[in-house]
Amino acid sequence: MRVAVFGANGRTGRELTRQALDAGHEVVAVARQPGQIPARDGLTVAGADVRDKAEVDAAVAGVDAVVSVLGVSYTRAPVTTYSAGIANIIAAMTNHGVTRLVVTGTAAVDPGYRASDSVFFTRVMEPLFMRIPGKTLYADNVRMEELIEASTLDWTIVRACWLFDAPRVSDYLVRVGAVHAMFTARADLAACLLAQLPADHVRKTISVVTTDGTPGLISQIWHEGIRAPRRR
Repeated sequence: MRVAVFGANGRTGRELTRQALDAGHEVVAVARQPGQIPARDGLTVAGADVRDKAEVDAAVAGVDAVVSVLGVSYTRAPVTTYSAGIANIIAAMTNHGVTRLVVTGTAAVDPGYRASDSVFFTRVMEPLFMRIPGKTLYADNVRMEELIEASTLDWTIVRACWLFDAPRVSDYLVRVGAVHAMFTARADLAACLLAQLPADHVRKTISVVTTDGTPGLISQIWHEGIRAPRRR
């Protein structure tokens, strides 16, 4: 299968691209900075800003499916990347007759989502590190999901919890609906996204959860909340 990966230069995007190529797929890696993606057999690199309709249309031409792993750092400024990007992706797919769309979302937008039963975490830690700085990001994720659900495509939304790096794919869990979990490894998210390509969970929203090898809370805050923005 020839798959376009949007957000291919992010940490999840790089892992997804690697796994897809290892599985024998052809990959069109779409990124704003294509020069940062190393060459590999089966890989085509396309330079495109997801907010540019013409560039997105050109990147989608000739693919069998599209996977979006777009990511935006926490910010209090308005965020439109998710909704504007998916609108352009949907338009391009419709234009080229591509129907299979798999998109990364966040479990935090589900009203029933709970990361922890800890009162300290839900009342102090989560608002401080996720809800307050991520308010505009989550709002745009909701707009993105609404656009996807209103489309005529064969879509699947895969919601992730708090992402972390892991050396390998684990025996991750997939759930339909809200989840009670804190972490998702990027390797597991990538594997789950790829597993949806054969039209699994069509027009459904699922969540992927990692239970093995998860980090401690302080380590996660340091690596994903403090150091990660500096690495982007």
